[in-house]
Amino acid sequence: MRNPTVTFQEYTMNQLYLPMDFSDLIPEHHVARVVSDVVDGLDDDFFIRAYEGGGRPAYHPKMMTKIVLYAYTQRWF
Repeated sequence: MRNPTVTFQEYTMNQLYLPMDFSDLIPEHHVARVVSDVVDGLDDDFFIRAYEGGGRPAYHPKMMTKIVLYAYTQRWF
């Protein structure tokens, strides 16, 4: 079931606003990369079904999930 009214704010992991790419500072097997890869592997429909749509565009749920899961791995509640 698709909801055509769902919109999210623009989200890309390849954006670069600073002269330095901070992803180079994260080790290859760091937990942040693992969390990112796991969440990126999830189907978007899993997240979209929870949204009714309308209103201001929300942050992309994959981005928010990455933040929450990484915080939990660091015991930040």
